[in-house]
Amino acid sequence: MAEKSFKYVIVGGGVSAGYAAREFAKQGVQPGELAVISKEAVAPYERPALSKAYLFPEGAARLPGFHVCVGSGGERLLPEWYKEKGIELILNTEIVKADLASKSLTNAAGETFKYKILIIATGSTVLKLTDFKVEGADAKNILYLREIDDADQLVEAIKAKKNGKAVVVGGGYIGLELSAVLKINNFGVKMVYPEPWCMPRLFTADIAAFYEGYYEKKGVNIIKGTVASGFTKNDNGEVKEVKLKDGRVLEADIVVVGVGARPLTNLFKGQVEEDKGGIKTDAFFKTSVPDVYAVGDVATFPMKMYGDIRRVEHVDHSRKSAEQAVKAIFANEQGKDIEAYDYLPYFYSRSFDLSWQFYGDNVGDAVIFGDHDPASAKAKFGSYWIKDGKVVGAFLEGGAPEENQAIAKVAKAQPPASSLEVLAKEGLEFASKI
Repeated sequence: MAEKSFKYVIVGGGVSAGYAAREFAKQGVQPGELAVISKEAVAPYERPALSKAYLFPEGAARLPGFHVCVGSGGERLLPEWYKEKGIELILNTEIVKADLASKSLTNAAGETFKYKILIIATGSTVLKLTDFKVEGADAKNILYLREIDDADQLVEAIKAKKNGKAVVVGGGYIGLELSAVLKINNFGVKMVYPEPWCMPRLFTADIAAFYEGYYEKKGVNIIKGTVASGFTKNDNGEVKEVKLKDGRVLEADIVVVGVGARPLTNLFKGQVEEDKGGIKTDAFFKTSVPDVYAVGDVATFPMKMYGDIRRVEHVDHSRKSAEQAVKAIFANEQGKDIEAYDYLPYFYSRSFDLSWQFYGDNVGDAVIFGDHDPASAKAKFGSYWIKDGKVVGAFLEGGAPEENQAIAKVAKAQPPASSLEVLAKEGLEFASKI
């Protein structure tokens, strides 16, 4: 079969791949040296758009509007950009075998791609209810959201089941964002999750109470403390009902599932050191195998600020880790040094007319401040996390850009905090003094 050779290969076509390609161009990659191999049919795009503006009933986002790197205020990298830079964009190509010892990748058609330096940017895949053998989980209109093809299926289902009933399984990022967007599309929405409150990996009970109250006010019916245990289908094989473990049965025209994701590391199993579910890297995203780097969701890396190692699934880290790896590759070739990756954890979300940002670590004691009444016309509130007498994390709903920058500064600086009471009273004022 055919064989192609490149100096650099990025395997994966998500956010990390796009930002890495841009950094390669900035560093002066020569035409023909770099290939991006993606199983998707389109050039890298900003994935967060899929759970937000892509699904809006009016003024919906569509490609080429949100190709990388617009999400961070940069130039849009259209397919022509890759051609202009001499970067080979190999789409609709799934790599099924990786041999790191011989520096080769093989696709489903048996074609081989050789490389000198590899960047693994394979990202994550959604957990599916069929993986857990849930009864009836193979019904039509039980949908997931990861790639643009998934979003297109969801758009079609929303049109076909206009003003219908939707059940959202999961109370995390996807659950919250898609419940909001389905409601905006005039669906009756029920959101089901097993935890005592939504977004439990980040939100405290106080923060979650605001969002749950706000969503209920918008007409989203929240069902906590139970899970979907099965589904029934109609004569067309479409989902008809969601059976809950607590015995309740919910009617559904569409079911959207957001119960987590797993990093796509299977191609590299047994060939590279792993930790915490991801591929272990150093502060330059080098793996245990020479000339192999891993970035984004798949990388488990040293978190310099906290002196431990972590894996982070968020678009901000996908962008920044990709840039760091490419800078490290060129520095290495030129015999130069660059700074170790010093990442400040950052998460954000937008739904309805809400918008929150979080920086730092959500460990220790938490205190809430500001107006967090879901009935308020324009609620604005935040939270600080305090550990060992220092503020280690900060959250803000409804913040202006300068206020969001202030809480980021707090999380980075980790200033001492005299007491929870003082922080609750001072609120944003505390951040503005740092």
